[in-house]
Amino acid sequence: RSSPEVFESRMEKRHEVKKQPLGYSKQGEFIKCMEEKARPIFSGEGSGTKTSKGGFTKDKTLESILNVEMVKEKSAEEIKQIWNQYFSAKDTVYAVIPAEKFDLMWKRAQKCPSFLYALPRKEGYEFFVGQWSGTELHFTSLINIQTQGETAPSQLVLYHYPELQEEKGIVLMTAEMDSKFLVVQEAQCLANQVQLFYATDRSETYELVETFNHRSSEFKYMSVIAELEQSGLGRALRPAQVSDK
Repeated sequence: RSSPEVFESRMEKRHEVKKQPLGYSKQGEFIKCMEEKARPIFSGEGSGTKTSKGGFTKDKTLESILNVEMVKEKSAEEIKQIWNQYFSAKDTVYAVIPAEKFDLMWKRAQKCPSFLYALPRKEGYEFFVGQWSGTELHFTSLINIQTQGETAPSQLVLYHYPELQEEKGIVLMTAEMDSKFLVVQEAQCLANQVQLFYATDRSETYELVETFNHRSSEFKYMSVIAELEQSGLGRALRPAQVSDK
């Protein structure tokens, strides 16, 4: 009664609120707007690609994951942060590899497209053969190759994307794996070994890769295990030793 104009103003606002859908809020609209702006950076993993035998993506391009044109405006460090933050929420292996390191790996992969990797198990080791196919690196357990031959399916695939290598100085990597055979920590161990053997500065280490590809009769399995033990890459997979005391 004392301020009829204020009363009418409040009634109008109340009427407007009633018109709005249930759950509406300005904050919600803001969040939705920000999500729509951020969403185009990642294209939706696997969209527009086909799945091959074994559940792995066939012809998995960087464009099927990332809006390449949009990130070209960003620095290498910003792209690295975006890539790592996106995949850190996913149960997979990923990396941002410096261009020089990948260049060395790639040149060596052309000369030596396959290698034998050792994965620490509770008792002993399980061996996996890694075979390059373009910029994809396919891993299959040695026992599967021995029993199934060329038809043995991949159990881990590392996808390397060199699209930003020249302009930004980085190569993006992600992976797909068969969770029936490998967990992320095991897949990460295999991925780390690729850089250990293909990007090493130690001639003795890379010589194992050359021997496996070109002088297989001289290749010794134990040499791979020795390098792995020396690097410490397999320690995280080893169960803690329980003291008898």
